[in-house]
Amino acid sequence: MEQTESLTEEELQKRYKLLHYKVQSQRLKKVWMQFEQAGFKPLLIKGWAAAQVYPNPSERQYSDIDLIIEPAHFREAESYVKKEKFDAAVDLHRGARHLDSLSFADLYANSVLKKCENTQVRVLREEDHLRILCVHWLNDGGADRERLWDIYYAVENRSGNFDWERCLGAVSEKRRRWIVCTIGLAHLYLNLKVENTPVAGEVNNLPSWLIRAVEREWRSGVRLIPLEMVLRDKKRLWQQIKKRMPPNPVQATIELDGKFDWKPRFIYQFADIFKSLPPSLEKIVGGRLYERLNDRNFKK
Repeated sequence: MEQTESLTEEELQKRYKLLHYKVQSQRLKKVWMQFEQAGFKPLLIKGWAAAQVYPNPSERQYSDIDLIIEPAHFREAESYVKKEKFDAAVDLHRGARHLDSLSFADLYANSVLKKCENTQVRVLREEDHLRILCVHWLNDGGADRERLWDIYYAVENRSGNFDWERCLGAVSEKRRRWIVCTIGLAHLYLNLKVENTPVAGEVNNLPSWLIRAVEREWRSGVRLIPLEMVLRDKKRLWQQIKKRMPPNPVQATIELDGKFDWKPRFIYQFADIFKSLPPSLEKIVGGRLYERLNDRNFKK
């Protein structure tokens, strides 16, 4: 019988990832069945859905289960999540929100079913999912270099009948530029081959500010996290405040539905401060009140 101690660190990592993937697949199956039994018709994005185009799906680790909910039923779904017990963290999206401009009805009508364990989950068609993966990555400020592989494999392992017109032509020129630039970053940093794609002539035309911004994020070593999570840690709280000043230019541009080739970039960053400041202050104040109440209850 093989002893665990004899395995190399790489082999242990592979086993851990495979186990994690299987556990998460089981959790997804349960969550999906619960939502269907409750009468909801969600769409799965990111995570498990992104992993399906990886050569080895277990290499794509994830924690949350991201579900797009029809806007008309979002509040009902939100209440359902609060009262129902789930084995996994569920992140609900009211339609595609700012991640895409197509309606829920359009995305759902063009979605497909994929087998997860012994059930079927509904995911976006590959052209729509590539768009959303690109915008989500940009909306995180391009901070997670590892997640750029989602875009790499979505393009590299696309089906033979991949519809580039559906992917790029279904949205505005501005959003099309966002997608092309993200594919361009995967080409630049991960050597994604784009010769046989309609964007081959565009991917090398990346804004210099975009390259500087993502490289600066990768060097920083500090990931953006919600301020309310570090209220008790003054050092980390100050670190997070400094990271937001000025805002990440990539994230600010996406948040404000901006143009990648429009200058100067600081206008988007300045506007983003005023957009994000009120909700941030509300969370901080709410977090402090919650802590005080908990402290009082504990002392009692």
